Amino acid sequence: MAFSHDLLKDKAILVTGAGKGIGKACALLADACGANVIAVARTESDLVALKNESSERLSFWVGDVQDKALYEKIQALPLLHGLINNAGTNRVAPMQKQSDENIDDILSLNIRSAYKVAQAAITPMLKSQAPSIVHMSSQMGFVGSPGRTLYCLSKHAIEGLTKAMAVELAPNNIRVNSVAPTFIKTPMTEPMLQEPAFAEMVMNNIPLQRLGSVEDVANACIFLLSELSMTTTGSCLKVDGGWTAH
Repeated sequence: MAFSHDLLKDKAILVTGAGKGIGKACALLADACGANVIAVARTESDLVALKNESSERLSFWVGDVQDKALYEKIQALPLLHGLINNAGTNRVAPMQKQSDENIDDILSLNIRSAYKVAQAAITPMLKSQAPSIVHMSSQMGFVGSPGRTLYCLSKHAIEGLTKAMAVELAPNNIRVNSVAPTFIKTPMTEPMLQEPAFAEMVMNNIPLQRLGSVEDVANACIFLLSELSMTTTGSCLKVDGGWTAH
């Protein structure tokens, strides 16, 4: 089921981590809903492939969400109606084996860059009508899991950031929410889901007994960007099949 082609008509929407997986699905759906999408990723070939699947409205920036130059480019936009703050990564290991490099990578990409991208987006959003920010969270922003201390740390931080930004920016009519998926089949998760014991653990924790798709997550993000959710802010839309309802 698709949203209306006019749902985001003429809205300027920026999507980070748009080269693959969830980010790509979000960029394509926003484009299909009439938005003027700016897709951001580090790999140009991924963005070219995305462009080939989209309309002429979609443009892309090859850039790193940890780079000051990207923040300046976002801040200089004349208008910005929506941000899907999606770029992130994971480092799975027992806590005692997590290296300083892994700790720094997660803190830098999943927390600091998400904060800096959102911070930069505020300037053009102040000049836009009914803007909305969607942070990509996770069910791991609400629960704990072995081997995922760093990822849980980062996604709990995103949930706190979402609430604080929503309260602070409400007087400016900027809405801020998050989307929290369960395990979704993407290039990042597919190798893990091929392990029988891990796949069994995942399905045992999902009452609906099915994995989500990247399109499920994109649908949630587009809803939160659109005027269908005009009084929703400081909230999380969980796309977790019931995992966190246990």
